[in-house]
Formats: sequence, structure tokens, C-alpha cells
Amino acid sequence: MNKNIIEKLIWSIALPGFGQFLNKKYFKGIVLLILEFIINIQANFNQIIIMSFHGEIGEAIKHADYQWLMFYPCLYFFSIWDSVKDAGGGKNPISSLPYAFAAFFVTVGLIFSSELMIFGVLFGPVWLPMLFVIPGVAVGLISKKIINRII
Repeated sequence: MNKNIIEKLIWSIALPGFGQFLNKKYFKGIVLLILEFIINIQANFNQIIIMSFHGEIGEAIKHADYQWLMFYPCLYFFSIWDSVKDAGGGKNPISSLPYAFAAFFVTVGLIFSSELMIFGVLFGPVWLPMLFVIPGVAVGLISKKIINRII
């Protein structure tokens, strides 16, 4: 990846829509940013992030609106993929696989975040989904590699 693509990727990680603005895709950027704010507010996401960082996992679980929070992973990883694609990276359709699998795995992590304990620790609606990014990206990269060999 060239520096231009990495810059768009990093800004999209910071906030959905920012990579689109840098790509001069202003309408997409505005739509993604508005969706991010709506989902963030409706899900109480900032509040549960703060609680999670303070170790108040039980309170974070109580305050999370999972019906809204479930939209966030797809919005987030779509925004990242879209900004990378528009910056010239990943023109091949299967290049989206790591992003799509990350969104899927993070969503699954979110579904189980209020009850799944790892080594006796409840990670909650912020930390467990973040941990699930790793296997999601790994499965996506492996799938991409397998499909590239077949094609």
C-alpha cells in the first residue's frame, strides 16, 4: 500500500467518513459521518467506551443499546474499505474480504459481549468486539489468499 492509501485508511479508522472526505467523495463522507453520529448517539457508544476504559464493564453492558450498536461494525468497516478502494487500493472485489470478515466477527463478538468470558474475564461491548477484529481480518486474508490461488 502506498502512503496515500494508508493515510485514508488511518483517517477512516479514526472516524467513518473522514477517508471519503480526503478522497473528495463529499456526499459519501457526509452520509457516513451522519450515520456514525446517529448510531453512536442511539447506542450510547461514547458512554460505554468511557465506562469500558474505566473498567466498568457491567455498567457498559447495561447502558449499551445493542439494537443500534449492531449497525456500527458494518458501517465502520465499510467506511474503511470504501476509502481504501477509492484511494486506489483493492480494486479486486475479493480485496473487501478482510473488511467484511472483520465486520462479521466484530458483530458476533458484540452479540456475545454481555455473556462470553475469556479466562474468567467479561470483556463487554467494547473490548470483546475489538478482540474479534483479529480473527476476522485473519480469516479474510486467508480467504483472499485461497481465492487468489484458485483464480
